[in-house]
Amino acid sequence: MNALGQTELEMFLESYTPIFRSGAMETVNHLLFGDEFNKSQWNTHLQLSYGINKRHANGVISFAKGKVDAAKAHRELHIKTIVGKIKSIEKWLKSSERKLKLARKFYAKKNWQHSKTGCNFPLSCSLKYRDTNWSNLKFQIHGKKRKLVLFKNKLEHLKVKPIRVYVPHGNVFIVGSKDESFGNQVAQWDSQTIKIRVPQCLESRFGKTVSSNIGNFDWNINRLPDIGAHTWHFFCKNGRWVTAVQFTPKPVKQQSRSVNYGGIGIDLNPGSIGWAYVDPDGNLKAKGQILLQMGLPNGKQDSNIVGAVLQLAALAGSFECPVVCEELDFADKKERLGEESRKYARMLSSWAYSRFYELLQSILSNRGIELITVNPAYSSLIGLVKYMKMYALSSDYAAALIIARRGMKLSERLPSAINAYFEVNSEKHVWHWWSQLNKQIKRSGKINRRHDFFTVSNWDFLINLISGEAQALEKSV
Repeated sequence: MNALGQTELEMFLESYTPIFRSGAMETVNHLLFGDEFNKSQWNTHLQLSYGINKRHANGVISFAKGKVDAAKAHRELHIKTIVGKIKSIEKWLKSSERKLKLARKFYAKKNWQHSKTGCNFPLSCSLKYRDTNWSNLKFQIHGKKRKLVLFKNKLEHLKVKPIRVYVPHGNVFIVGSKDESFGNQVAQWDSQTIKIRVPQCLESRFGKTVSSNIGNFDWNINRLPDIGAHTWHFFCKNGRWVTAVQFTPKPVKQQSRSVNYGGIGIDLNPGSIGWAYVDPDGNLKAKGQILLQMGLPNGKQDSNIVGAVLQLAALAGSFECPVVCEELDFADKKERLGEESRKYARMLSSWAYSRFYELLQSILSNRGIELITVNPAYSSLIGLVKYMKMYALSSDYAAALIIARRGMKLSERLPSAINAYFEVNSEKHVWHWWSQLNKQIKRSGKINRRHDFFTVSNWDFLINLISGEAQALEKSV
């Protein structure tokens, strides 16, 4: 260390980062506003302009290109989110205005008090707020229309607004190659000491190379291999230099067998994870629940998620089977939060769903456990109708059972007790009939909560609904 308490490597990084940032900013501007990008020609331009060699210039180009690609992807995601919110508001407005229109039409009839069908949106008054539900809905419609105009204006602005990219201070990026010794020609690490080749512009101050001792990266998982490309990233954080290395980890021995021999399905909820183990015949053999906490700070939230994922990995290792989860797009759900209830919006916003699946994929792959994703369509409904009462399960266990069976390519047909009330057409997909059943259950009013599925002895209440629809269709014809 010198008199300032810094090593030779830290002094070199302090001197090289302004040069690296200038080259990165010029590259970013060229990528955004320049003509067709020719990497070879631009590499030569950086070498001549900043006095660096080809390998250093490759690091500048890769760093700048990553920043530009990330900014473009963020802009596309921003536009997609606003478009989703616009569609959600328009759908809500259409439904709400139709609700008011039908309600006015109902009360305009004579003898509406003796109507057999009733009003879809009955008029009521709140003594607390001294207002009617009709007036409250009109006020909400007015606010949604204002928000709709705001989002449309923002969307038009984003489509023409130029993309801006921020290039941070204190960064050095050195790209590696698998054909070079130690995976990198410029930065070579022998598990103890890293030696970095100095660019020409700084050779007069630091010589040909600078070196420093760096701690071992030998972890229990993802050990740094001796061969393969090693890309180094040096960045300054809180006044200290941090070193990161990107590499292809050593292959891990597969611990899980094929899903045909069974699997663990998981159903993710804000406060818990329900899991169910299914044997090769598709029968439930084990189940359980892993508790999770909500509303924690980022660091504690990650620790909580990692603990839950490690429990799942231990279960999968003991059963020697893969983990099956849902393909859920929570970004799409969060676009509709403005039109959902406060409870539902708070539930989705207070827990890191995407972070859970990211850590799940990483930890399971490091342990040689396969992760299978399936379409979650009607998984909760099928679990409630078919298996909740059969095995005396809660709703999360039943959904996890369906997810596991779907990962094993097992079909879920309607129970025979329900088939009697539907003219099932074998040419249509089985999900079509689950969709029809879902609509009939909502219209019946017999089942208002999940616990009601335990009390359903038979499904004869569907007869009145189906026959009533047939009669109405005959009258209309």
